[in-house]
Amino acid sequence: MTPDEPKWPHDEARVACLGMSALDYIWVVERLPAHSSAKVRAGEFAVKGGGMAANAAVAVARLGGHAAFIGRAGADREGRLMRDELEAEGVDVSGFRLFEGSRSSISGIFVDTEGERQIANFRGHALPSDPDWLPLDRIGTAGALLCDPRWPEGAEAAFRVARARRVPTVLDGDVADTSVFDALLPLTDHAVFSEPALAGYAGSANEEALQWVADRHGCRVVAVTHGSAGVVHLEDGVFHHTAAFFVTVVDTTGAGDVFHGAYAYAVARGAPTSEAMAFASAVAALKCTRPDGRSGIPNLEASLSFWRTHS
Repeated sequence: MTPDEPKWPHDEARVACLGMSALDYIWVVERLPAHSSAKVRAGEFAVKGGGMAANAAVAVARLGGHAAFIGRAGADREGRLMRDELEAEGVDVSGFRLFEGSRSSISGIFVDTEGERQIANFRGHALPSDPDWLPLDRIGTAGALLCDPRWPEGAEAAFRVARARRVPTVLDGDVADTSVFDALLPLTDHAVFSEPALAGYAGSANEEALQWVADRHGCRVVAVTHGSAGVVHLEDGVFHHTAAFFVTVVDTTGAGDVFHGAYAYAVARGAPTSEAMAFASAVAALKCTRPDGRSGIPNLEASLSFWRTHS
């Protein structure tokens, strides 16, 4: 037992994460380019696995949970690198399929010394949308299923199985088309939006927007992350605010992915929602004190120590 570990109902967290995996090419610069013709010198460069659901799976594994990543990539150099890196992190990649003739998702990321970033993402090419090959039988044994919106057909199929088997569903509500949210939210137990995504879908990112989503789709928990302003969530008709942890930011890359992974981990362990939100906020904040999106993800002992000492 980790010192000061919360007494949540379940000692084990089994989380399936379905969605996007990407390969990130990361340049660390003194300051971001001010205009299109500007040239900047990079002090550091790295190639790392990324992607919302993939990063969330690594976060679950680092926290000591059993993480499975389910997704698609091309049978190319990038796809093999992504799969090998996830496997090295202890993530179950038996549901990560590489397709011949497809191209993997790649991101180019500029990060400045203040931790701010600019991202260009190529989401891949010719990745099959049909989810018929998914190992849906494994979802029934999970303690939580986390999906991002980048493969809506796969997410919907997985969410339907999870709902039928009473596995809690968590949606990483990043920016997506309205039709994607309309399809996934009725199957979502915990909808956790980014501020731009909620504003794009509901017209604003305030409490009225959260209430509108809850009334329209019946999600048990609807939340929106506001960065340094914390997280607001609605549950059982009551709004709750979780304050952000103030840290010296080194790199914000992947912070939202880590938040969702840590939140799904806590849900799988049966944590009360307010504690799950606070725990996820602490893990994401601690990640922001470390460079790049994946290698900076903390383990459970460091996360709990930070949570307890900074609350």
